[in-house]
Amino acid sequence: MEFKAYKMDGLGNDFVIIDQRQKNIELSKDQIVKICDRDFIGCDQLIYINNSNDADAELVFYNSDGSGSDACGNGTRCVAYLLSKEKNKKNINIRVASKQLNSNLLDDGQVETIIGVPKTNWKEIPLSENLDTKNLGISIRDNNNHEISGGIAVNVGNPHTIFFVNEIANFNIEKIGPEIENHELFPQKCNLTLAQKINRNYYKVKVWERGAGLTKACGTAACATAVAANLENLENTRTEIEFSLGKLVISIDENQQIHMKGPVSSIKEIDINI
Repeated sequence: MEFKAYKMDGLGNDFVIIDQRQKNIELSKDQIVKICDRDFIGCDQLIYINNSNDADAELVFYNSDGSGSDACGNGTRCVAYLLSKEKNKKNINIRVASKQLNSNLLDDGQVETIIGVPKTNWKEIPLSENLDTKNLGISIRDNNNHEISGGIAVNVGNPHTIFFVNEIANFNIEKIGPEIENHELFPQKCNLTLAQKINRNYYKVKVWERGAGLTKACGTAACATAVAANLENLENTRTEIEFSLGKLVISIDENQQIHMKGPVSSIKEIDINI
């Protein structure tokens, strides 16, 4: 099977985007895994663009292990940019899972997407038992075997756990990530973020994504980290989240709606033969 697709990224968080609005391209789980493999084409997530009756398009996300994902913030921003160029308009409405996400192409070329209201109830994460989502009591260890206990759980379309640490470089996220992702507390698995506070409105992070592993950036993780950092007063906050290749700006408005703003790459058309 041979077809065209697009390759884009947001701060290195990269995607293969397949437009199904004119031609249906059905891929098996094994084919999705192969496309995501860095030895073939390589990406963190594969995205389908589908037709929608009530939005500019509908998106379906797959992780690099072939599993489905309900949300992908950077992927949504990338497709919003692609659609804004195609339709020659700056406001794009995209259906993702059961909700619509509104995006705006800004004058500086960045894309801002409204992600929605975060969920912090244990059933909405979801957790396997009723725990305080502000402190899950999960222990992780740094490279010197020092233990810290905590973990804040937030759902922003998918489940995240955030640990605030003194120095993210002191932790082996490739060891800790799979442990948290597959922890018995998370029946739908979980994304992990290690966050280092630079100041009250600025954090450096490393992210392990469920189904994808270590990623250069993750939009929903940035949103979840901003929520976790401002749990006592979410409204009218602005937080900068720094990844290895740049920053996302997360603003939470008076209605607790999360706004995520950041750069996206140019659009690259690719040929796939699988």
